[in-house]
Parts: sequence; C-alpha cells; structure tokens
Amino acid sequence: MTGALAVSTDPAVVRRAVEASGDDPATRPVVHGLGLDESAGRARPADLDRARSERRSLVVDVAGGVVRLDPVVLGDRTAVVEVFVPESDGGLGGRWLLLFGVAAALAGAAVLVVDRVAARAVESAQGLARAALAVGDGDLGVRVEPSGPRELAEAGHAFNRMADRLVVSRTDERELVADLSHRLRTPLTVLRLDAEALESDDTSVGTFSEAELDRRRTIRRIRQAIVTLEGEIDVLIKTTRKAVTHETGPAMCDVSEVVRDRMVFWAALAGDQNRPHRVIGAQLRIPAPVPRAELAAALDAVIGNVFRYTPQGTAFEVAVSRRDGYVAIRIDDAGPGIANPDRALRRGASDQGSTGLGLDIAKRVALQANGSVSIDRARLGGASVVMLLADPEAAPRQVNRFGLVGRMAREAREQKSAGRRWPRQRPSAG
Repeated sequence: MTGALAVSTDPAVVRRAVEASGDDPATRPVVHGLGLDESAGRARPADLDRARSERRSLVVDVAGGVVRLDPVVLGDRTAVVEVFVPESDGGLGGRWLLLFGVAAALAGAAVLVVDRVAARAVESAQGLARAALAVGDGDLGVRVEPSGPRELAEAGHAFNRMADRLVVSRTDERELVADLSHRLRTPLTVLRLDAEALESDDTSVGTFSEAELDRRRTIRRIRQAIVTLEGEIDVLIKTTRKAVTHETGPAMCDVSEVVRDRMVFWAALAGDQNRPHRVIGAQLRIPAPVPRAELAAALDAVIGNVFRYTPQGTAFEVAVSRRDGYVAIRIDDAGPGIANPDRALRRGASDQGSTGLGLDIAKRVALQANGSVSIDRARLGGASVVMLLADPEAAPRQVNRFGLVGRMAREAREQKSAGRRWPRQRPSAG
C-alpha cells in the first residue's frame, strides 16, 4: 500500500488499490489522512497522531487483534496506512512461529556475513604485517594485494607505494656510490700514470745512498698504494653496479654522448703527453642497452690501457659506428700491440706483468648488452679493441623460408670445392 501511495495520491487510485488488496473488507488496509473512508479503521486517534509525529511504524493492540500503522510522508502532509491482523487460534501461532524462524535465519545469515567480513579483514591485516616484517628484514621486492575493508585496502596501497619509494631510494643511493667511485677512479688513473712515469723503484740492483733508497722505497709505496686503491674502487663499482642492475634491470644510454664526455678528460691528458688523437662517428645519437656509468667505466678501462702500455706521444683514436644490428666502439692505438690477444681476453692480463688490461670490465658490459669484445691489429699499427653492443633500434632480421635449402646447397658446393678457401672472382667484362 505504501508503494501505491508513493506512485499516486489520487483518492480514486488509492481506493482501487485498497479494494484490490484483499477480498475480506475487515483485513483491507485503511488509509488515514487522504479523505477516504476511515470508518473501517480500528486505530485510536492518539496512535495515529503518534505514528505521524514519530514517523515510524507502530504495532498497537486493538480489539480482536493488532494493527500496524505505517506513516507515509506526502509532501506537506503525512498519511498513515493501517493494516489489521486478526487473532486466530491456529493462524496467529503459525505467524509467530514463522516470525521466529525468519528472525533466526536472519541472525544466522548475519553471523555468517560478519564472520566472512572479519576473516577477510584479519587475513588482509596479517598479510600486511608479514609484508612489513619482510621489508624490515631487507626484502624490498615484497608487495601486498590490497583487499579487505576500505581502510585496509588503502593501507595496502600506501604500503606498496612506500616499498616502491624505498627501492628507488636504495637504487639512487647505490647509483650515487658507483658514480662517486667512478669519478674517483678517473683522477686515480692520472695519478697512476704519473707514478709510473717516475724513476725505477728497484733497490735490489746497484748501490744507493740512504737518501736514494728512501726515495725509491717511497716511489714503490706510492705505486703499491695506487694499485691497491684501484682494486678497491673496482670492487666497489662492480658490487654496486651489479646490485643496481639486479634491481632495476638494463638501462639505456647514448653511446656517442658517453664517448664525447669521456674524451673531454682523456683529450686533456693526451695533450699533456703529446698524443695525437681523434674521435670518429660520435656526432649522432646511438643508443645502447647498458647503463651510462658502466659504459663510461669500460671506455676508461680500455683507453686507460693505451696510456698505460704505450709510450708518450703514441697516437690513438676512438670510433663509433652501427650496422648489422650492433653498435661498435673501436679503440685503436699506434703502440706495439698485444702479443697474445686470446690470452688477454681470457685473463684480462697483459704480457708486461701488470695488474691487468681491464678488459674484464669491457667484456662484462658487452655481454650485458648481448655483445662481445675482440682484439685485433689496428690500422695505426697497434692494438684495436672493439666492443660490440646489441642495437636496440635495429630492425629484426627477415627469415628466408629458403634459408635451409640455400644453406644445404652452399654446404654441398663447399664440399665439392675441397679445400678452396676463397671464392672465385668473376671475370671482368671486356
């Protein structure tokens, strides 16, 4: 009945709704406050006024049963719908039993719903606590799946954002340590070169005065300290770079920019040692899938070898190119070259008894970029160290469906040629 009043307050419409509500006029609803026939109503005026004023449903005992009063607000007035429930020996008890059954079912459903909601909340809180303990133990990769009540879900999102910020902060810190270590290594290279330019520190051959012995021993200590410091800085750079790469994955850099930047330093040192030098192909942007600082460290290691193992005045050049899906960085010098390139690549040690060529750094960077390092004879006459890095912008190679057939035919021709190394030259026209 209250639904009918919500649709229309027209007396005729309400009257038809009342008549359609049941065949027994004694149990039909009675609407008070709309000017309809209220003679069938059993509620007292005081109860009607109370329902209007309190605007809530009331159940009132009357002769022969009970009435339910439901107030309905209609603009500036309030109608009251009266429903009479007569007493009956069989029906009333059944209705009360039904009401008790419904109440018990509702209570059970409420307990079940509350239990599931509480279980989700407890599970979300426990997951958040476990993740917080893991972060406290140093595992910054742990994340939570926000769930549960809105407050716990918001706490989960906040926890994930905090963990992301911690990862970025630690990565930045390690990057800073590695960059500072690399910056220390650059002037240390100059110091080592200057120390190697000093006189011999050998005290086992010849007779020297006490002052000369002290001077040679001092030179030896300086050189040993520089070697030790270089080793410590190398370990620090490798450790921090490895951790940063593990956390953030491979980075990108501009090879030309790195070459130009590092050659600013090495060009100044080359000027001090009267070394002719030039840079080729470093004008355009050439990307490579390696961190900038790691590529700079590899360049410094290889170029530093030129200064370490060639006499002053020896020319060198650095060239950058890209083709066939690779970026090539070539460092050539006009020195004596490397007698055993394979041994140098395997061990990273020179034939001059030094602490190493530093090629292990270049190899590690090249392998990280799906490339390689090779040593050959340079056009200038000395060593040529070439670093190949995978070109991230190279177009994928097209697979020829006749590739296998062509390869088999080529292998058959090679077997027939029985030892011929070079292809035959086509005769020139004319």
